[in-house]
This record gives sequence, C-alpha cells and structure tokens, in this order.
Amino acid sequence: MIETLISSKTRIKLLLKFFLNCNTTAYLRSLESEFGDSTNGIRLELNRMEKAGMLSSHMEGNKKFFQANTEHPLYEEIHNILLKHIGLDKVVENVVERLGDVLEVYLAGSFSRGIDSQIIDLIFIGKIDINYLVQLLQKVEKRINRKVRYLIYEPEEKSDIDWNSFDPRPLLLWNNNGLKN
Repeated sequence: MIETLISSKTRIKLLLKFFLNCNTTAYLRSLESEFGDSTNGIRLELNRMEKAGMLSSHMEGNKKFFQANTEHPLYEEIHNILLKHIGLDKVVENVVERLGDVLEVYLAGSFSRGIDSQIIDLIFIGKIDINYLVQLLQKVEKRINRKVRYLIYEPEEKSDIDWNSFDPRPLLLWNNNGLKN
C-alpha cells in the first residue's frame, strides 16, 4: 500500500526505521549493511529528510547519527500511517480492545528496531484468555498478511520482566489509555 504513495524503497525503509520507534538512532554505514543498499542512495534520502526537518542528527566521534524529529509537525501522522501499513492498528482494534483485561501491549522484535518483517512480536500484560487471543490473532493475521508472535505476562509479573534482555527495549504500543505514539 505505502509503495504506491512512496516510490523510493530506501525512503520507505528509512521511515520504518526512524518513525516506528522514535528512539531509534543509526548512522550511514550501519544503514548500508542493514538495508543492503548503496551508501549514495541512503545518503541522499537521509539528507533530504534532514533538510525537511523530519530527521535530526548529532555527531559521535566521526559518525553522524540520525533520529526522527518528534517535533516535526508530520511526525505523528507518519507514525500512524506506518502503524496502519504494518497492520498494528488492526491488532489493537481487533485484538486488544476485545480481550478486555489488557493493561499494556509492547512492540518487540524487528519492528521495534524499525525493520520491516512478516512477523509482529508483541508482549501483552494483563489477564488474558489465551484461547480467545489465538482465535482473534488468526483473524487479524489473515487481514494484515503477517504473523503475530506474542508473550503474555500477568500483571504481577511485570516487575520481574528483564526489559534489558530485549534488543532493543520493547516499545509501549498501547495501554489502558489507548494507542501510544
């Protein structure tokens, strides 16, 4: 879907990388190895996005690191479009809200690193009927054409979770107040 709006595959990769998780930072050479694209194409897109104010940058030694500019007026809109592109809005709409006693949902795995994948990794915290969750996820997977893997923690187990064991730290996607940005 997004490919019809944005013709540059490199630009799409960069948007996913930086606008799914605003805490993600990367430098040119790391993006080259991650994307498998030429540095020239990536550099052009990074410069365009920085010039437009969508990305901010800082130097660490001789490396220029880029990060999403959350102050940009379109940040939230782009973030929400990417959530829809991936299908996370459908997961929240069709799964989380029907499960009832969910306290929080975290995005983990490839997408929390800003890497497109056919698998969405989620962490649910709450009192959840696993059988019902499986039924709902099967329906959602058909609609979004992606697989969903999950971990479930009871509310009292949350304090025991070693968040540092995840790479990177999972991103809070949803809580009792709704979808998070």
